[in-house]
Amino acid sequence: MTDSKYFTTTKKGELFELKAELNGDRKDVQKDAIKKVIASMTVGKDVSQLFPDVINCGQTDDLELKKLVYLYSMNYAKSQPRLTLMAVNTFVKDSKHPNPLIRALAVRTMGCIRVDEITDYFCEPLRKCLKDDDPYVRKTAAVSVAKLYDINGELVEEQGFLEMLRDLLSDSNPMVVANAVAAIAEIKETCTSSHELLSFNQGTINKLLTALNECTEWGQVFILDCVGGYEPRDERDAQSIIERVTPRLSHANAAVVLSAVKVIMRLLDILDQSSEFVSSLTRKLAAPLVTLLSAEPEIQYVALRNINLVIQKRPDILKHELKVFFVKYNDPVYVKMEKLDIMIRLTNQSNITQTLSELKEYATEVDVDFVRKSVRAIGRCAIKVDVAAERCVSTLLDLIQTKVNYVVQEAIVVIKDIFRKYPNKYESVIGTLCECLDTLDEPEARASIIWIIGEYAERIDNAAELLEGFLDSFHDENSQVQLQILTAIVKLFLTKPADNQDLVQQVLSISTQETENPDLRDRGYIYWRLLSTSPQAAKEVVLADKPLISEETDCIEPALLSELISNIGTLASVYYKPVSAFIDGALYRPIHRLRAENAGDEDSSTSIAPPTLPSAKPSTGGGDLLIDDLLNLSMPSPIPAATITSQTPSSSIDLLSGGLSDLLDTGISSAPVQPSAAPIPSSSGLHDLLGFDSSLNTASPSLQSSAFPRQIYAPQSTVSSQQLWLTKEKGKGLTISGSFARRAGKIYMDMTLTNNTLQSLSGFAIQFNKNSFGLVPASPLKVNPIPVNGTTTTSLPLNTTGTVQKMNPINNLQVAIKNNIDVLYFATLVPIQVLFTEDGLMERKVYLSTWKDIPAQNEAQISVSGVTMSLDVLQERLKDNNIFTVAKRSVDGQDLLYQSLKLANGIWCLIELTPDLANASLQVSLKARVTDIYPSIQKAFQSLLAN
Repeated sequence: MTDSKYFTTTKKGELFELKAELNGDRKDVQKDAIKKVIASMTVGKDVSQLFPDVINCGQTDDLELKKLVYLYSMNYAKSQPRLTLMAVNTFVKDSKHPNPLIRALAVRTMGCIRVDEITDYFCEPLRKCLKDDDPYVRKTAAVSVAKLYDINGELVEEQGFLEMLRDLLSDSNPMVVANAVAAIAEIKETCTSSHELLSFNQGTINKLLTALNECTEWGQVFILDCVGGYEPRDERDAQSIIERVTPRLSHANAAVVLSAVKVIMRLLDILDQSSEFVSSLTRKLAAPLVTLLSAEPEIQYVALRNINLVIQKRPDILKHELKVFFVKYNDPVYVKMEKLDIMIRLTNQSNITQTLSELKEYATEVDVDFVRKSVRAIGRCAIKVDVAAERCVSTLLDLIQTKVNYVVQEAIVVIKDIFRKYPNKYESVIGTLCECLDTLDEPEARASIIWIIGEYAERIDNAAELLEGFLDSFHDENSQVQLQILTAIVKLFLTKPADNQDLVQQVLSISTQETENPDLRDRGYIYWRLLSTSPQAAKEVVLADKPLISEETDCIEPALLSELISNIGTLASVYYKPVSAFIDGALYRPIHRLRAENAGDEDSSTSIAPPTLPSAKPSTGGGDLLIDDLLNLSMPSPIPAATITSQTPSSSIDLLSGGLSDLLDTGISSAPVQPSAAPIPSSSGLHDLLGFDSSLNTASPSLQSSAFPRQIYAPQSTVSSQQLWLTKEKGKGLTISGSFARRAGKIYMDMTLTNNTLQSLSGFAIQFNKNSFGLVPASPLKVNPIPVNGTTTTSLPLNTTGTVQKMNPINNLQVAIKNNIDVLYFATLVPIQVLFTEDGLMERKVYLSTWKDIPAQNEAQISVSGVTMSLDVLQERLKDNNIFTVAKRSVDGQDLLYQSLKLANGIWCLIELTPDLANASLQVSLKARVTDIYPSIQKAFQSLLAN
């Protein structure tokens, strides 16, 4: 029978039985009793009162029993430091035991007990174990030095443990050496001062390399990581290290191979790049990197991420291995994406034919994301290999002829980039692109075709007609498309001024009067001011030559690349983030990684480009203004026609003294434009949305909806109002009122306690029953003694790590509170909004797939009444309460919001929100895998949004 039987004992009086068994004479009974104790401890029961009895069982030579006792003592060390002192004598005694396994177990346990009170007792056993005759004890003690340093670094230095640890680097046993290296490396990460004992010289490195061949695979990783941080004295020293590390490239363990690659890549920079040794070493590096791709997919992915770095640093290493990275039909999509990226990096003039053939084949696959990236990769090939640009364009046109919607749209996006790279060279394909206008529904594709029309407006006969068609649906377009429409029409006006004055007047009026998108409005004012003051300056700004884009904009900047190369085989080289991002915990801090387009299907506007880049690929959202030239421009104002004429070339005098001056004299109305009445869309609007995932537009909080009157909103904290939880009668003289709040990502239980008894109340403690969200106090209840008729307040932090048990209703919380008089009980409902977490924003594609996956019978319709705030205020209020807008869409003039939230227990809820103007309410569709949360969510919406 397995040990699972020990987790099923829940009978009363169990602790007394266990106490008797622990104090019995039979070792097998004691062993079973301790296993029951540890099982109870594991499921959260407090068995600390058995501490003396368990420790007494440690007085034995039975290794299994002793391990169980030590496991128990380690668990209660932090919460019961005084009790832990009772076991110190046992640890010290066992550190002198004849059995080396017990000696090692004792020193390991003392190192794991992170209690300051026992550090002084730990020093002498640790010193003896560092000099022990048995290598197993020494290697265990080496790691314990690092653990002790983390508790009390000054004590380690004072007791001379660093010197002893360094002496272990010369130990005859390779595992002792490996553990000593690992301990020193860990201490160096936390050491604030550059201690000379932690540095490595040539002699030490030679000793480590000698031990390398006899270590286990993880010992080799520790040693190689240490060698990778060593600075060689000269080129000869570096070459010697490389020669001794190179055999590790043929190791069966991928971690050892990557660590060896890291050392070699770092030392290669020191060598003469023209030497035969470097050429030979470059050829040797190819085989082990390729071999990593024969492992399971997860290892392949890590290997590919690291290979990508190696290729950026030294593309010659794998220049002949393009076929290795061809995608296999059964590769997971994440492996396919990485292989595709590496293929483009290895593509050159000699192998472009192979690459194009593969990419064209990939573009017919069934995986949409992979197809999109494959099409975009063809465009990258055209940008990278000049001589193959025409073939790439021809391939893209062939793909457009397939009429597959997402293929056509991605092809148009990359052709726009090709136009940027090769201006005035492939304009003959514009006619083919314009034929696809009616099928484009993705913002990036629509913005790209509009950019092409605006850029080549003077060569397209019906450019005005095409742009006017986009202008008809201007209000329904994504902000990215709106910006591009504005810029394209201004370009058209500057190239053909005589025929397009009404069009430019219309788009400028819409951009400045009928929108509350600040980016669009400001750009409209800038264009307006430019055209009114100096059309020639407008031409120089708007029609200026664009910087050419290049494939190099997709590379990581050199400084970051060097740091990542030095950390190959770690998380840094997988996430492409510096080590500081993980050490400091700032996992999402910006990094200077340049991406012409992000991996996969993200918008290029999310890329981060440093200011030192001479030319970077702009977003297709219309970034054609040279903003630095426009910073001093003021808001437009009416200007007499004579003033305009005096500054304008003769070819434009008639136009500017006529139509445009009328535009400038037009008053700007502040009244909002009311949309025509339209029926409120039902949830079928979302079904339409699911059919066209590209029509999801990321909602901007700056957009003012016409559905509600404008309103100013000040953010509120997620907090509920105070309620009476425990009456005077039920509390035997103690009354408790309180509320729940969420502050800085943590849940708090705020309470007000009033003493109506005839004596002072003290000794407060609190405990929760099992509940649906695992709510438990994160710290003891801190309440000062309350005098007679006194009142005090307290705030108790909560976490969600407790035992989960479904309650009815789901947010019901049963509480027991103790004082020096009695134990009192009450129940309350936790407002569910305090359980909404900050990571509840779901990605758009995940949102769509999740909505489809949740059964239709799980969808529920609720109504929230009394909502009179504007839509942008509503979004802000919901966002402040961790209900996030995934997308915003307009159907027949009616705005719809698609939102997501995540509960503390990991349950996601998807929301479709539709304003009901006639009844000042909201119609809300909910979809979640657990429908029990719907009533609480409805109450949350009502309390958050009802005025």
